[in-house]
Amino acid sequence: MSGRLIIISAPSGSGKTTIVRHLLSCNLGLEFSVSATTRQMRNNETDSMDYYFLSVGEFRRRIASGGFLEWQEVYKDNYYGTPRSEIDRIWANGNHVLFDVDVFGGINLKKIFGKEAISIFIEPPSIGEIEKRLLSRGTDEPEKIRMRILKAEEEMKAAGSFDFIVINDDLEMAKAETEKLVRAFIKNIDE
Repeated sequence: MSGRLIIISAPSGSGKTTIVRHLLSCNLGLEFSVSATTRQMRNNETDSMDYYFLSVGEFRRRIASGGFLEWQEVYKDNYYGTPRSEIDRIWANGNHVLFDVDVFGGINLKKIFGKEAISIFIEPPSIGEIEKRLLSRGTDEPEKIRMRILKAEEEMKAAGSFDFIVINDDLEMAKAETEKLVRAFIKNIDE
């Protein structure tokens, strides 16, 4: 094993991706682990950069061949997973792995890697705030937003499974708190 693993998880609309982008800009030796998904690519996304966008059939073939460290069927036929090859790629570059994964994927990764990983749950101030953020994105239909809200309620109950909880009611403070936790984890490992 080489490098360490930083797991950032949150319900959809919690600000997780914004915090992950901040961490990547902090010169901490982090590299983003690109997840795979079967969901449709959004207009502002790039294949192999934001996600590896796969068909349901291809995703299932990779599950069967052991190509994922962990995977979840988040919604019917809507899979997300962490390709094993990502960790090898990032460690070969001499970097620490930064995961931006769904809540149950984060829990699974922490179980796999234990003390070699830090898991941080980004908690929104409320379910109402999640709904407001998802609506303002303008990327999902109302039915999909309702599904995400129901899922977020379930995911919030799992926050205690993480090493740390960062409440994102002030984005700048949440970014600073998350960065402080990650810096301490990496410094502790490097000493």
